[in-house]
Amino acid sequence: MHQRPLSISRRTVAIAAALAGTVSLAIGAHAALNKRALDAAPAVAVGQGAVSKTASRVALVIGNGHYPDAAAPLDQSINDARALTEALRRDGFDVDVVEDASKDDMARAVERVKSKIGPDTVTMLFFGGYGIQVGRESFMIPVDATIWREADIRRDGVSIEAVLEMMKSQGARAKLAVIDASRRNPYERRFRAYSHGLAPIAAPDNALVLSSATPGKVADDGNGEHSVLISELLTHLQANAAGAETVFNRTRVAISKASDGEQVPSVSSSLSEDVRFGNTAQSAEVKAGS
Repeated sequence: MHQRPLSISRRTVAIAAALAGTVSLAIGAHAALNKRALDAAPAVAVGQGAVSKTASRVALVIGNGHYPDAAAPLDQSINDARALTEALRRDGFDVDVVEDASKDDMARAVERVKSKIGPDTVTMLFFGGYGIQVGRESFMIPVDATIWREADIRRDGVSIEAVLEMMKSQGARAKLAVIDASRRNPYERRFRAYSHGLAPIAAPDNALVLSSATPGKVADDGNGEHSVLISELLTHLQANAAGAETVFNRTRVAISKASDGEQVPSVSSSLSEDVRFGNTAQSAEVKAGS
């Protein structure tokens, strides 16, 4: 009489155990699917962020004004560096600015900028101060340079071409340079009869270079707060959003006309795309890079 109820009880337990196992498997599978979905979500977000990221803009601005060998300081060079830094930052540039820089200061600044340059970077170099050519190469002169002969320029100076080549080797998308250094240098009587200004600055691929005078010529600074070159450049930068090549050429023409041809800045271009200044600069670059 007691055997049958016991048999039924065991069967019921077995069925219940089977059902419990099935439910457990279903719950585990559902949890696993949810976890995979959560794990995948951040990867999608990162990918979307990478697509929408805008191209970076990096500038190195050097203003050297107090040279021990000069008869008077170049106050305009410091003013120019500060004003241009402000204008470039408004245009979205990450600016590394140094004033009265020694050779070591300039070398460290170049390395800092180098670390920020990538394939989508628009780069810009500004130098205001004394520049000297040796052979076919132009050098930016630090304030601590000790120059008695032309060989000292290669030792103590910083090559403009070398900085542009560094930007190119880092993969920068476009390279801009403004060189306001075609001044009669304070060292010329030590090793030459007269100053030759700067040598032609060769623009590497996709580059644009503006210099304050034609190669081999020197230019006067004038008596204003800013040099003639930077005063006109700032005017055209602030006028409206325009391409860099347009801004540089308008600057060249304005200075040439104002000086009756006595000072004609040099513009050298190998740009293969438009680099814009002004409020529409970032959106234009994103469009060009898409």
